[in-house]
Amino acid sequence: MIDLNKHRAPSLTEFETIANTAFKRLPAAFRDMTKDVLIRIEEFPTDEVLDSLGIDSPFGLLGLYQGVDLTRQSILDVSPLPEMIFLYRRPILDYWASHEEKLGDIITHVLVHEIGHHFGLSDDDMERIESEATA
Repeated sequence: MIDLNKHRAPSLTEFETIANTAFKRLPAAFRDMTKDVLIRIEEFPTDEVLDSLGIDSPFGLLGLYQGVDLTRQSILDVSPLPEMIFLYRRPILDYWASHEEKLGDIITHVLVHEIGHHFGLSDDDMERIESEATA
């Protein structure tokens, strides 16, 4: 078991395990709605992503939902790429190293926030889902 209370940077494999555990802790109904969304772990966002969002530092983005959110999808639309959530390992670890939160809780927050974009959820909805997952 990985000790999430120490600030030892987990490997990419350990990080994926933590992210999968965080995802499994989300409420079942919320997880079930995300069946087609892929979750990917990357070290950093690409320069193209940073430029498109107007972010100067690669540490300035913890996660990203990529795709057409459900509020704007049509059954007639053909999506050229799968819906994806990117978790950016190094920026998340940098945030974790400078805050008192557990790494799993930070990853849960980023997952809920990015999935919330997919479903067009309000901040209140996302806060409720996150509190259920970390309780």
